[in-house]
Amino acid sequence: MTTEGFTTCLWFDGQAEEAAEYYLSVFKNSRLGRTSRYTEAGPGPAGSAMAVEFEINGQKFVGLNGGPQFTFNEAISFQIRCSDQDEVDHYWSSLTDGGEEGPCGWLKDRYGVSWQVVPEALIDLIGDQDAEKAARTTAAMMTMKKLDIATLRKAHDEG
Repeated sequence: MTTEGFTTCLWFDGQAEEAAEYYLSVFKNSRLGRTSRYTEAGPGPAGSAMAVEFEINGQKFVGLNGGPQFTFNEAISFQIRCSDQDEVDHYWSSLTDGGEEGPCGWLKDRYGVSWQVVPEALIDLIGDQDAEKAARTTAAMMTMKKLDIATLRKAHDEG
């Protein structure tokens, strides 16, 4: 294995190039790589994107236009750790635009890819050694779609 690590391959049905551009617009620290195009040999239309390389926050991806055989589901998701509520709000609103909200910070974007938008504070609050504080935080989280740090802290601290 090379020292470059892993690359996540996302299977699309003709939207790989569009999806890569979309993700580049959502994540500040991102860049577009190479695009491979189908030739007359197919199986896609000649000139259309076969594979698009892109990188988000150091994570390498390939968007593959593989066809309709496979679709995304919640069994795989990407977790975005956010430092503050502004980041949570940015990623939540950007990724749910054309997608759908889910419970507890989970969402699906317009392509059906699942994401978890998680404030770093949540990890500390639900990991508190005081079991009652952790339980109150978890109970509050379970009532939310987009996670709200102030509400989570309030639930944690009330006692």
